[in-house]
Amino acid sequence: MSYDLVPLAAPRLTGRALRAVARLLESGLLGAPLARKLLRDNGILGLRSIPAKEPFSLGPRLPLLEPTDPLEAPPAAGTILEQAEALPAPRGASTSRFTTVTDFATSYRDGAVSPETVADRLIAFVRESEQSAPPMRFFINIDEEDIRRQAKESADRLRAGKPRGPLEGVPLAVKDELDQQGYPTTLGTRCRGSKIAHEDATVVARLRAAGAIMLGKTNMHEMGLGVTGINPHHGPARNPYDPTRVTGGSSSGSAAVVAAGLCPIAIGADGGGSIRIPAGFCGVVGLKATRGRMSEHGVVPLCWSVAHVGPIGATVRDTALAYALLAGSDEADHITAGQPPPTLAGVGDEDLDGLRIGVFPPWFDDADQEVRETCHGALDKLQERGAELVEVAIPELKLLRTVHLVTIVCEMAASLASRPEIVRTKLAGDTRLSLALSERLRGSDYIHAQRHRARLEEHFEALLGSRAAPRQAPVDVLATPMSGCLPPVIRAQALASGESDIALLDRIMRFAQPANITGLPALSVPVGSSATGLPIGLQLMGRAWDEALLLRLALALETTWERRTPPVYCRLLED
Repeated sequence: MSYDLVPLAAPRLTGRALRAVARLLESGLLGAPLARKLLRDNGILGLRSIPAKEPFSLGPRLPLLEPTDPLEAPPAAGTILEQAEALPAPRGASTSRFTTVTDFATSYRDGAVSPETVADRLIAFVRESEQSAPPMRFFINIDEEDIRRQAKESADRLRAGKPRGPLEGVPLAVKDELDQQGYPTTLGTRCRGSKIAHEDATVVARLRAAGAIMLGKTNMHEMGLGVTGINPHHGPARNPYDPTRVTGGSSSGSAAVVAAGLCPIAIGADGGGSIRIPAGFCGVVGLKATRGRMSEHGVVPLCWSVAHVGPIGATVRDTALAYALLAGSDEADHITAGQPPPTLAGVGDEDLDGLRIGVFPPWFDDADQEVRETCHGALDKLQERGAELVEVAIPELKLLRTVHLVTIVCEMAASLASRPEIVRTKLAGDTRLSLALSERLRGSDYIHAQRHRARLEEHFEALLGSRAAPRQAPVDVLATPMSGCLPPVIRAQALASGESDIALLDRIMRFAQPANITGLPALSVPVGSSATGLPIGLQLMGRAWDEALLLRLALALETTWERRTPPVYCRLLED
């Protein structure tokens, strides 16, 4: 089977040229010839001529476990939270290790530091980062008084011996796509800022109930319509490993604050790699769980059939703990109903004997040399633990890329059409261009894409099977690099208006879209770095509801190399 994912190509646009093209596309008949060219370059016009026999199906058709279906692994003793807390702590020298949830708990228990002191240090570091050259721009909105109030309440609970949960006094952050009480949800724009959320999104409420100190709203690529994290309104969230580089997006600030040590867990949202890509670029762990595994209540419904919220963690154990707290049904979100109980059974088992890791060689190797070689090295480490590499073939990846593009931009356009507060002239140039181009699509394009989507899902179901009958499938997981390139340099011309660079976007997203189209879980784990110290991530994609297997493999990889914290890093527990 041939590999058909050819690179996309289009002129890079910034500044006046970008704004002019966006205005032209918004202008009706005058923009029609240009719109046709751009749609043709992106493969959309070609999609219209590809016949589809499948019926229309909105959203992934994920297999569910029946109560009588056997699981290959016996259930572990204890609750999922107990399973998470029993996972081994990360190995490595303390001078190079990230500050984890366990470190916070230990320091509080031993009286070495208090939540109030942590809050003061964190606020001072954020202030300093805003005055640095260049400013790091981790947050869009942060309320220092609210942070100090939460810290005092947490310290009072700890002194009284009444912690709320395993995150007591631990700082956490939230992407500006989710509601957090007391803050507006702006989507990284200048348009949505007057309406304050009066209640938390479900995932935020669950973290707060576990004792977390909620820091505020992290920076993001405007509207989630990009994967670099460059935001002309607030400045780009910069990569702690090299502030001249992008973080990836669109959950750019969420990955950056974890990498910089401001919190061991942050929440992102992922419609096309927007958790996993910034996690990979920032050298941390990012989990996009199975669609419906985590509640979307209180999250702006931008692209409802491909989007997922999920955790970004400093370590695999931190990510697993967040998963344990967030996964499960929610009466306020019907998509979460009927899912199998989430579990972390077997995550701590480092013996990988018998696990089959699927690799489609021409796809896996379609990445820059350092990325490709580092990710191959990670696979070698998994083989040393007993895993088996299995070469597989995946058809129609080019079509899948187009189907994802049509799906996500059509759903975003539909979502924003009913929001009068979104004023086009106040948006960044790249956001305006993407929205204007999406409005040139037809309703039939969306329907046609969903018909193809049903067949594309079958390709991955044939490879991975279901959790109820795992041995009937050729492989247990699929592995790819997380991105086709290292974190790109932030170009000065993009700061004022954003940039449209289809070729770069294609390289960054090369491996991300299948998990969104299918709704299957996928995880990015750091596996090494470039010669210049830039992080490199490996992506693992699994069968529905089997996040535990992805975390197990990630935990095994985490012990195979010595991670270094970035130059921009805050050790909140040290004086």
